[in-house]
Amino acid sequence: MFADDTESVLQAAAALVNTEPEASHSGADELSRVEDVAAFYAGRSYSGALARSDEELAAVRGLRTELRRFFTESRDDAAAHVNSVLEDARALPRLVKHDGYDWHLHAVPNDAPFERRILVETAMAVSDLVRADELGRLKECAAEDCTAVLVDLSRNRSKRFCDVGNCGNRTNVSAYRARRALGA
Repeated sequence: MFADDTESVLQAAAALVNTEPEASHSGADELSRVEDVAAFYAGRSYSGALARSDEELAAVRGLRTELRRFFTESRDDAAAHVNSVLEDARALPRLVKHDGYDWHLHAVPNDAPFERRILVETAMAVSDLVRADELGRLKECAAEDCTAVLVDLSRNRSKRFCDVGNCGNRTNVSAYRARRALGA
């Protein structure tokens, strides 16, 4: 459907947004320690170094609100947002190959701060969705009690619920119980 790096970066952006207390199923901030940033990095396809510092933790945590915007803005607003991020970062796309990934685009050097790499790579991935008129694949969870975000990579664009709090199952069980109560 999309390039592997586009899909993995978008899923990483959703996972990062979903560490916010409002979005996490636990209700706790799941990015509160320097070790949490290292764990997030280790589970993703990012390259380059980590500072492993309190400053980096604060900067990565600060990205969550901006990344959430990509999941809620219109196509035109997303395009303007992407352009702003790329301009501010003075992004210069180049082809790279690393860690078992074939040739793909990076737009900032590997020694750029991790938060800048996250933001620019996310903007590059969102630009693929804008160009393909597929921005609707970035969604907020449809569960009434959830504010998590998701990337819908299903063929028919039917994914409605996040993977954070078992929202799809909880919603289906609730609807089933409501139907049973009406029939009783």
